[in-house]
Amino acid sequence: MHPIVTLSHCTSALREGTTRSHELVDQALERIASPEGEGARVFTRVYAEAARQSAVVSDMLLAAGQARSSIEGLPISVKDLFDVAGDTTQAGSVALQGHPAATADAVAVQRLKAAGAVIVGRTNMTEFAFSGLGINPHFGTPLNPWDRATGRIPGGSSSGAAVSVADGMALAGLGSDTGGSLRIPAALCGLVGFKPTASRVPTQGALPLSTSLDSIGAIAPSVACCAQLDAILSGETGAALRPASLKGLRLAVPSTLVMDGADAQVAHSFERALARLSALGAVVQELAVPAFARLASINAKGGLVASEAWAWHRGLLASSGARYDPRVSSRIQRGQAMSAADYIDVLDARSAWIAEVQAQMVDHDALVMPTVPVIAPSLAETAASDEVYTQTNLLILRNPTLINFLDGCAISLPCHRPGDAPVGLMLAAPRLHDQRLLSISLAVEAALQGA
Repeated sequence: MHPIVTLSHCTSALREGTTRSHELVDQALERIASPEGEGARVFTRVYAEAARQSAVVSDMLLAAGQARSSIEGLPISVKDLFDVAGDTTQAGSVALQGHPAATADAVAVQRLKAAGAVIVGRTNMTEFAFSGLGINPHFGTPLNPWDRATGRIPGGSSSGAAVSVADGMALAGLGSDTGGSLRIPAALCGLVGFKPTASRVPTQGALPLSTSLDSIGAIAPSVACCAQLDAILSGETGAALRPASLKGLRLAVPSTLVMDGADAQVAHSFERALARLSALGAVVQELAVPAFARLASINAKGGLVASEAWAWHRGLLASSGARYDPRVSSRIQRGQAMSAADYIDVLDARSAWIAEVQAQMVDHDALVMPTVPVIAPSLAETAASDEVYTQTNLLILRNPTLINFLDGCAISLPCHRPGDAPVGLMLAAPRLHDQRLLSISLAVEAALQGA
């Protein structure tokens, strides 16, 4: 794991002339190509020549004082489910090999390029984004930067995005989050991952998993980095983001479900973080949220994800189902048994569920919980059996999924001591409370870094 630097640090260096975009990009490409590193498992496609050409343009604009944005010239990776003109979008699967190339960039990619980002390549992911573990039998699984000797999962589905940042192959990674796919790998790899309110960033040109739940955001070194990228991706240019005051901040810790099955390391890091926030003036209160316990029954037949994934995949499964990871195709196929009435029942239940949870959150500024209740398990553990794989996947997805179903916004930031296993602390708020949540997150991040 290389020392991680923030976007603002690199932007300052570029503006001051102490580095150049082509130097940052060359360094990223060298790390991707290193046979000792994870590059071959992190990237499904590397845009080395195009990235170098883009860096030359960025250096010219920077030298002329004409930077397009604060991310001008910075190397950024893109998850393999976003269209890049001229390439076939494979979404971590071999089932789409040979399909037509995209004719245009996804909107999110367009916005990054228009802001001057240098796209270094496409990152590996769980096939079709349908798992929180980050395991990919087709292109290999990037190893978590923590405890590589053991060989631990990176978290998914944006697995390559997280490892690309942790290993210095990119300064940030564009990803998606349907049930935790940004926050889980960020938590397990010691990074920050922000899932915005789904409607704020256009999904055009991103291969869907669940059109009701898909959200687009970034994995990066800090809250400020994620906020900076969110402003570009959403097209929202408001006032400069400032940290909230911790004094009197009302944080609700759900006592329902979110700590079930937590291991000792996660519980210790989380409790230590809460104690730090309380000492600095935050009001941390437990809150029973009965709706959380009912989500599994609402989704018992597969929920929105299975039904909406089936609608997209049914033709491809008919022609190329044997090329899918069976652990992915079996989950998609659950949607085949859902009727239109079943689907409408879930939509109706979701509306009532959201109203109930939001009513409970009115007197609190944010929910706070462990992003994932366990530290990253080893690849060997998850491969023990299909049953272990399924149980581990459900456990790791459980807490983040609550906020996707809420149609809320959420962020995961590190709360562990340096050298310990990475543990993510998740802050969450209702839909369109993104700026307030980011402001709170800046304050919480600073408090935890000072602990």
